[in-house]
Amino acid sequence: MFTDVTTAADTFPTTTPRPSFLLVHGAWHRSGCWDLVREALTADGWTARTIDLPSAGPQRTPAAGMYDDADAIAAHLGQAGGPVIVVGHSYGGLPLTQAAAGPPAAAHLVYLAAYLPEEGESLLSIHGHGGGTDEDLHGTAPVVFHDPRTALFGDLPDEQAEEAVGRLVPQSRRSFQQRVTRAGWRTVPSTYVLCERDKALPPALQERMSARAGHVERLDTGHSPFLSTPAELAALLGRIGSRCDPRGHRPRRT
Repeated sequence: MFTDVTTAADTFPTTTPRPSFLLVHGAWHRSGCWDLVREALTADGWTARTIDLPSAGPQRTPAAGMYDDADAIAAHLGQAGGPVIVVGHSYGGLPLTQAAAGPPAAAHLVYLAAYLPEEGESLLSIHGHGGGTDEDLHGTAPVVFHDPRTALFGDLPDEQAEEAVGRLVPQSRRSFQQRVTRAGWRTVPSTYVLCERDKALPPALQERMSARAGHVERLDTGHSPFLSTPAELAALLGRIGSRCDPRGHRPRRT
């Protein structure tokens, strides 16, 4: 399911559309976590959309997995009608990697404190677990952190953090078990945004994975800058978008 947002009018005389953004949430989240960043991008003249991944929330049988999430991303790329910068947060980096090679391919990949896997890796295997091939077709995983408020939202004020924790949903176990078969970052330009105070995805692991990206940016935040510093994150994404804009223009403010 896609959530469309208002698009600022674009009057640049060109046949090449400006890139749009697709914002992909991580495990246990839904697309609403991006609202503040989406609104900031829209205010700066960008088109930004979000997507609800099938693996997060109530599950059918069999449960949705990483490949279902990748199919949902690929469907958006096929319907976009122009270049798309896909931003994946945390777990979202896995289906982003699977889907991005296309066709149609994404224009640019942004890994925000995200998993950036090699072919054959899953979320569990990156952490040294899940060596088998069996998939849990039924189970869901509650938030695995002993203290999700600290791990995920440690740099948010208490009230905002409590609200964010209250919006978390179950995640299918299958999504953590399925292995990437295509690494889109091998053919699509990419940027890794490393969150230096992350308590959920260790910065040392982010450093290792970020070496696969074409460019690295850093934020002095915890795991969820879309909530803690949405304006700063939106500005960074805007700069990345401007570098990807074939017309060489920043979007106009409206």
